[in-house]
Amino acid sequence: MTDPQTIRAGAQSIAVRKDLRVPMRDGVTLAADTYSGVDDTPRPALVALSPYGKELQALALTTPPQRRPSPMWDGCIEAGDIARVVKEGYVHVIGDLRGSGASEGEHIGNYNAGGVSLGQDAYDFIEWVAAQPWCDGNVGMIGISYFGSMQVLAAAERPPSLKAIFVSGGHYDFYETTYHGGVMWFMPRAAREGRGGDSGWAFTDGVKSRMLETYSPEEIRKRVAERLKDPDVAAWPNLVHVLNYPKNHEAWFDIVMNDLDGEWYEERNPITLAPNIDIPVWLQIDQGRGWTMDGTIEVYKALKGPKKLDIGPYPPMQSRPFVEEHDKMFRWYEYWLKGVDNGIMDEPAVTVHVEGSKQYVTGAQWPPRDVERRPLYLRPRHKLSYEPEPMGAEHAVPDGFYQAPLTVTDKVEILSWSTKPFTEPTVMIGQGAAHLFAEIDQPDTNFILRLWDEAPGGKRQLITTAYLKASHRELDEERTTEGDPHHPHTRAVPVEPGKIEEYVLRIYPFAAAFLPGHRLVAELSNDEPLADEHNALLPPDAFHLPVGRPVTHKIYRDAAHPSRLVLPFTTTAAATDASR
Repeated sequence: MTDPQTIRAGAQSIAVRKDLRVPMRDGVTLAADTYSGVDDTPRPALVALSPYGKELQALALTTPPQRRPSPMWDGCIEAGDIARVVKEGYVHVIGDLRGSGASEGEHIGNYNAGGVSLGQDAYDFIEWVAAQPWCDGNVGMIGISYFGSMQVLAAAERPPSLKAIFVSGGHYDFYETTYHGGVMWFMPRAAREGRGGDSGWAFTDGVKSRMLETYSPEEIRKRVAERLKDPDVAAWPNLVHVLNYPKNHEAWFDIVMNDLDGEWYEERNPITLAPNIDIPVWLQIDQGRGWTMDGTIEVYKALKGPKKLDIGPYPPMQSRPFVEEHDKMFRWYEYWLKGVDNGIMDEPAVTVHVEGSKQYVTGAQWPPRDVERRPLYLRPRHKLSYEPEPMGAEHAVPDGFYQAPLTVTDKVEILSWSTKPFTEPTVMIGQGAAHLFAEIDQPDTNFILRLWDEAPGGKRQLITTAYLKASHRELDEERTTEGDPHHPHTRAVPVEPGKIEEYVLRIYPFAAAFLPGHRLVAELSNDEPLADEHNALLPPDAFHLPVGRPVTHKIYRDAAHPSRLVLPFTTTAAATDASR
């Protein structure tokens, strides 16, 4: 092994080993860089694995942390603050996954690598690291988002030297990562292609479409033609382009072609693999990206070993690198990798930041306090009420809106309902449901529901969201309970135009205290406004595929059609705790 190069990062000297070759069990080698102190003392190692390119991660040494909406913020610089890792006494090992960057092999599709599971490669990588003279045999992992999901995939393989993981902002249910309630989300395109200000994957000739590798050209043409029958897809130029020229966007092509859940997504689903994990796991997620928070909680519940769940404040986009979580991470690894009894395991397992009060609630489980799911009914004159509507549809006529496609208008129509101002702090922690009795005049549409905390002066903050493609309304009856709906998303059933249907939307988990004078506002649309108080905080591609056909929506909320929100109100004790 060649001698390391010494560089300076501020007042700190760092030993750098570039382009190390890490052998996998099938003979393929992965590329890695290491950063450590300059003396020869063996240290615990923190491993970061992704397809984003190890050179990109090195910018953390030369660029100060960037907070959204800085133009220098890049969603793929996610391996952590290298200088801080070294200062804390660890070796920072950053590797390129198979088929990406400087690594050999093929990366076929989104969830495997040349037929080899990502977790298997991670196992081999970790055990190689543990055996190096600069490592003391204790290995953890580091990094958010893709790097975070890789930690779960690695831990599920149970490499002996992996002693603990700290996962921030991971993505888990891979279908729900891209199709929220069946509605396509564009952010994965940014992560793969580099659209919207993110650098994207470090593509090489080794990154290939699993669809193109699996099916004949004739079969691909048939499947593409069928996908283009969806008017939402056919109206969006970028999707028409990727479907006609998949070789330019192979990883994104696979996602666009697979709009239903099933084996394609489940085979590498970290939620499915989480019960295999028995090492200590800290899961951290910030509010504002509810589908990720939902998956984080599912993984937490499935884990078998020591674990913590840490839900942080809004907004959802951390700095790059993610310095906000480093203090917690180093306390975790100080305990599990260095054997320092710093008291971290004496602290509550679950910590949740409550928006509004800006206080923290702790507990032994999720939700951290007892909750009572109570309905808030949609009422005439755009009101939300604890009492249901007594009048029939002939008097409580439905609310409605017509949405033209965004190909012909820039205006997104929005219906809203709001509570009266709260007279005392009202705390909600958990997930919920929205029951909408609706009639549309097309076979499909999107239902996009957003809940806001509106202050007396009109300033507001997004609390949580819910999405459902109308053709995906089928419920998973085995998993669904009151206030906790689940959809299989394994088939799309067109809507009969003119028929009133009950649509049950999953409201993603949240934690909010509505202070006296504040209102809860529910907004419903079938597309998203291009800019508002929330979306301005996100990268440009963090939107959902608009509906490609004109749709008239009628929302019934009368005695026979009790449209309502079912929300997780805490007990009085919990409300008092959260408002201190």
